[in-house]
Amino acid sequence: MDKNLVLRLIGGALYGFFVIMCTTPLGAEWINTISPNLVKQENLFYGLMTFFLFVGAWECVKMMKFDPKSWEKWVVFPVIVVVFYRFSKRFFQHGFYFNFNLSEILGLSLIAIAVITLFRFTKELYFDNGKLIFTVIYTALPFSFALGLPSFSSDGNFTLEIFFLFVLIWSSDSFAYFTGKFLGKHKMAPKISPKKTWEGFAGGVFFTIILGYFIEMYYPDLRGNYMIVGLLVSVFGPLGDLVESQLKRTFGVKDSGNIIPGHGGILDRLDSFIICVPVVYLYFILEKLI
Repeated sequence: MDKNLVLRLIGGALYGFFVIMCTTPLGAEWINTISPNLVKQENLFYGLMTFFLFVGAWECVKMMKFDPKSWEKWVVFPVIVVVFYRFSKRFFQHGFYFNFNLSEILGLSLIAIAVITLFRFTKELYFDNGKLIFTVIYTALPFSFALGLPSFSSDGNFTLEIFFLFVLIWSSDSFAYFTGKFLGKHKMAPKISPKKTWEGFAGGVFFTIILGYFIEMYYPDLRGNYMIVGLLVSVFGPLGDLVESQLKRTFGVKDSGNIIPGHGGILDRLDSFIICVPVVYLYFILEKLI
């Protein structure tokens, strides 16, 4: 068997294991068999998002090649800590109410502006102040909004919205890959991501909506409608991949890092997640209003 394939399988299995352990009750239940009440489910999830955030931010700083003498490079992490801290307080106080308020709409709008800047005004990212702003928006805001996706049950554990978001992203990627491999003829963005096809995209959308239907049928207590979440994931997940590909292409790097064997860096694995989280968060706001 090809050595790279074995490495990729092992890396993917370890990544999936930690995501499952930290986004479902399984991790806390397993650890608490060693010592009762040693850890709460919410702590594992918070730790996972914190890890993803800071490793992802470090990868982004390295990719964008800040001037070693610039002050902006040293401001990135203090600003990220401040942003994440504000969302962290709401997480532990169960204070995500999904109302339209200025700070949340501003945060969601900034993510959209950052994506537009990357594709349309790339030269702005050649300046260190532009790199600073982009890094904070691209990493701190999505992982901070991710803290608000699960809802807490009466026993203090949280529901499985975030776990099924990962499941839908994984399924969307897989369905799009296999559909594109066997049926793909028309390229989506040949200069940015030459392997993506419109046929693969259509297959990802179709099968992910079907999976969302079964999630909705068997887990009706989840926030939102998971057929709609499946649609959003299958549409915006590929955009996340294109954003990451454009970022790497702009700064001439192959992978964001090498922390996951055979898969690259955290940003390589979570490119779809970074874009899907704010989109689903916005959907939960609109769904509550309706």
